[in-house]
Amino acid sequence: MMKPKDPLVAPGLPETLGHLNANNLKIYVTLAGLYLAQGIPTYLIAAALPPVLRNYGVSKSTIGLFSLLMLPLVLKFLWAPLVDRIQLMNIGHRRSWIVPMQVITSAGIALMAFLEPTDVMGLFLICTLLAVAMSTQDIASDGYATQKLTAQTRGIGNACQGGAVAFGVVIGGTLSLVMFETVGWTPTLLFVAALSLLPLLVTPLMEEHNGTSAGGPARSGLHKPSIGAFFKRPEAVQVLIVALLFRASEGFVKAMEGPYLVDAGLPLSWIGYLSGASAATAGIIGSGLAVALMRGHKTQRALITLGLLRTICFSLFALHAIGWMEGMMPVMSAAVFQTFIRYMEIVVLYSLFMSVASKDQPGTDFTLLACAQLIVYLVGSSLSGVLADYAGYSTLFVFATVLSGLAVLMCAWLLSAHPQAPTQTPVDARQ
Repeated sequence: MMKPKDPLVAPGLPETLGHLNANNLKIYVTLAGLYLAQGIPTYLIAAALPPVLRNYGVSKSTIGLFSLLMLPLVLKFLWAPLVDRIQLMNIGHRRSWIVPMQVITSAGIALMAFLEPTDVMGLFLICTLLAVAMSTQDIASDGYATQKLTAQTRGIGNACQGGAVAFGVVIGGTLSLVMFETVGWTPTLLFVAALSLLPLLVTPLMEEHNGTSAGGPARSGLHKPSIGAFFKRPEAVQVLIVALLFRASEGFVKAMEGPYLVDAGLPLSWIGYLSGASAATAGIIGSGLAVALMRGHKTQRALITLGLLRTICFSLFALHAIGWMEGMMPVMSAAVFQTFIRYMEIVVLYSLFMSVASKDQPGTDFTLLACAQLIVYLVGSSLSGVLADYAGYSTLFVFATVLSGLAVLMCAWLLSAHPQAPTQTPVDARQ
């Protein structure tokens, strides 16, 4: 039997092309559809809904409460073992969760269309249901991706996910805002509700076997998916520490990027362009560039390279805030380049997460790692405004630059001094 490859080693171009067969293409198309299905409603709620509610006169403090909808995305690791254990219907384990959750999401968006935009309580309750459904769909999709992608296909597979999410920004965010302004509340939401169902056309491409009857455990055997099982594997804990260190600095800069550009005198229209269509474009291109970066390097080296580039971007913000760099072009360029780097980071990090996720509980392991890096990002975001208010932008950006640089050094040491165990043999394609 062939020896499993090192999960941190990305394939070269000839080898990658050799694995670009019909079966892999089917997996890539499936993943793109599943993550587009998530992206459309996610960015409808996160990007389009707040400005629309404000346009209808809803108070800023009330709109701010909608940030609580992030909680299911952060806490979904708590019920991830349940998704790994139970199959709801005899249509395949992961598919039995994905299909009903997406139908619930679409129905919820359609229901919103018949509420008044000022009915904040009704909208909040429906959006809470949508957030839980989308988070659960994400657990199942991540579990499916982790099972199906191999060391040779993880790079392209995660790039497909990143590109699909970027398209979700365009459709759920940008297109929805344009439609809200031109055709109004009800037609827009009904259109988005119908559109969010279209990606489900890829679900027949999912190759899964029915491991049990509906409502029962997904598989037989002694292993019971749990959070505790994750922490019993040293290689998984190692990657958890790397993820926490690597993402610790990003929230400090990203949360204050927009306010800083406003205070620096950049027009709102330019800021909207930087964070809107150009961000989505950068995400699509950046996801592809991440695959190219991993082809010639180990995944760990790709991660360190991106960390160094990110630190340089942070330093440009710091130099501009201190006054050692004039003009808006350097800091605008740093903002755009950060977007490229951020999408590339996600592709590399998710490939790293999948390399240590157990085949017995792929959704649980991947979700726990993804939630951990999101939590540390949100902690930085929460503290960034306080630090900027009391110490100034220059101190904030210098702190983030130093924190990013130290994190890169520590991650490089962890990944080189403690090499990970070989990846597990891919599971049977019928699973």
